[in-house]
Amino acid sequence: MKRAEVTAFLSLIFILLVTFIGGLMESASIQMAKNYRRADMNRAMESVFAEYQRELLEEYDIFSLEGTYESGRYSEDLIGKRLEYFGADNMENRIQRIQFLTDDGAKAFYEQVIYYMEHKYGLDHLKDKLSMTDTWKVQEEKAGDSESESRKKEDELAGLLGEAGGELPQQDNPIAHMSQLNKRPLLELIMPKDKQVSEKKIDLNESLPVRNKNKGKGSFPETSADSGALSSLMFGEYLLEHFSMASDDGQHGALDYELEYICAGKGSDRENLEAVAKKLILMRFVSNYLFLQNSAAKRAEAETLALTLCTLAALPAVSEAAAQVILLAWAFGESIVDLRALLSGTRVPLTKSEDTWQLSLSGLLKLGESTDVNDGRDDKGGLDYKEYLRMLLFLEKRERTGLRALDMIEQNLKKVHGAEFFKADCCISKIEAASTVRLRRGITYSFKTYYGYN
Repeated sequence: MKRAEVTAFLSLIFILLVTFIGGLMESASIQMAKNYRRADMNRAMESVFAEYQRELLEEYDIFSLEGTYESGRYSEDLIGKRLEYFGADNMENRIQRIQFLTDDGAKAFYEQVIYYMEHKYGLDHLKDKLSMTDTWKVQEEKAGDSESESRKKEDELAGLLGEAGGELPQQDNPIAHMSQLNKRPLLELIMPKDKQVSEKKIDLNESLPVRNKNKGKGSFPETSADSGALSSLMFGEYLLEHFSMASDDGQHGALDYELEYICAGKGSDRENLEAVAKKLILMRFVSNYLFLQNSAAKRAEAETLALTLCTLAALPAVSEAAAQVILLAWAFGESIVDLRALLSGTRVPLTKSEDTWQLSLSGLLKLGESTDVNDGRDDKGGLDYKEYLRMLLFLEKRERTGLRALDMIEQNLKKVHGAEFFKADCCISKIEAASTVRLRRGITYSFKTYYGYN
């Protein structure tokens, strides 16, 4: 009897042990099946992202999956078919989150650029320029106020002349001369004699910043690429390395003045260069006018000329106001010469001194005339056109420069490389897919797979 009980007990233990081992084997088998299916999906996802747009990488150092597969029409089904082709078949795959280069003001594009620049140059590459960014911001603020301040002084002089019932003589009068120059196209005054303005144009209605863009879904965690001053400088440096500008020669893209387009967003090279020139004129004007105000010699010249003009007009009482407007005209004329120098490829200092000032009062009266031969001179301690563009790119909003840069990339890949299908808002940066697979005996397994260009 006791032996039978022992036998029964051992039989039960054996059954439990076999069941336990069987359960372990089944669990291991299911887990192995899960791992295989997850590995299939990972391999398929990596294979899909390995089909990045080659010209985009070679020309602009940006990784992206061209989501239309050269059809010009984006569809998630295209991605699903490629996943199946690369081994993610026999499972249900759904794109849960997806990010395009243009999403959130070109955030993915910006992140890749910062990552690329950090690995190429390191974090210390632009720290010497970081200290200048506060000065750039101050100059931008002052430039914004300069037009109204100038107009106020001009109106003050006009009011005094109106009250006195007279006007200043036209001959040898820099105020009258600059008034006439202001009616002429700005590019006519600043372009060096050996340079022609490009007449290339693009259709803004079809441009990336204007048209309705393809948009992703879901959000991805922030990366280390922040929107601080150093990152903004790095982004600007990338743009300066990869796009052309007006002082370059031999451009062959959709536009010749690509950086000017990124700064201004106009539809033609002429309009973009003029918009950038106006910004630089104002910035140079602020610096030049400040120098004139602090130069006793230059102020004395302006006051002497103002007194002479007012005496001839029998209006000596308005000479002080006239002297201020002459200084304004002189600063504006110097700014025109500065732009000529920059577009010629030479350098202009951020702040002027007696030694670096270029335009005399007599030269101001010749500005824009047939006898005008002053194209500026090269100052070894100054900044070239590229440096001034770096300043404008830093001061412009990142969302604008990012989308315009991508638009320029899109235009160039179409024109230069014949990629008519290419659309920047169909270029994929990150994907998260949700997959469901049936294993066996009614068991299903759901999991997510993420991949992105970082």
